[in-house]
Amino acid sequence: MTLLALDGCDVFYGKAQALHRVSMEIEAGEVVSLIGRNGAGKSTILKTLIGLNFATRGRRLWKGGDVTALRADQLGRLGIAYVPEDRRIFANLSVEENLRIATVMGRRGAWNAGRVYDLFPVLRERAAQPGDTLSGGEQQMLAISRGLLTNPEVLLLDEPTEGLAPLIVDQLVEAMRLVNVEGMALLLVEQNLRVPMKLAHRQYVIDHGTIRWSGTTAELQANRGEIEKLISV
Repeated sequence: MTLLALDGCDVFYGKAQALHRVSMEIEAGEVVSLIGRNGAGKSTILKTLIGLNFATRGRRLWKGGDVTALRADQLGRLGIAYVPEDRRIFANLSVEENLRIATVMGRRGAWNAGRVYDLFPVLRERAAQPGDTLSGGEQQMLAISRGLLTNPEVLLLDEPTEGLAPLIVDQLVEAMRLVNVEGMALLLVEQNLRVPMKLAHRQYVIDHGTIRWSGTTAELQANRGEIEKLISV
């Protein structure tokens, strides 16, 4: 079943067109990656999916129904969570307070504070610390945990491994794998192929606001040279 999709969407920033007739979909329980260089339109797609960008043409679909007119908070209550590139944690609040705020969505599900502490044990150790005292990797773990605590059906992750040490990247990859094994769909935005090749079932490649290629991970591997040309700086 298709959970979330864009159907022929155009998006503008002022007079500049950022997305051109973009169509993509995320099936229940799968991991999809969206790959592209800086400025290609990756974050714009995520913001359009979660309702932070307005599409001048096309539709946003949730389980086959048209939800183009819904606001971001309404989409969140349907079961869509968004972890932005800049994480947006509350710097002056403790880890525990950041997590508590995420539960106000009120959606019932398997994820609670104890479970995210089990997924990221370092957050339990840092529970009383303010958000701005965490390392970059710990802040990313906190941002992902807040998304999980809304108990979504699909989690949108914008550059979750950018700028992090390889050991932290490996920890995040394993955490995302475990989350997906339990049935949550993930849309993962990345600039390179390292993480998507480990996690994703299907891949989209975007360039200049247009989906230039899509296929399975096996198909991407077979066309890796072509894809690397599209995403290289």
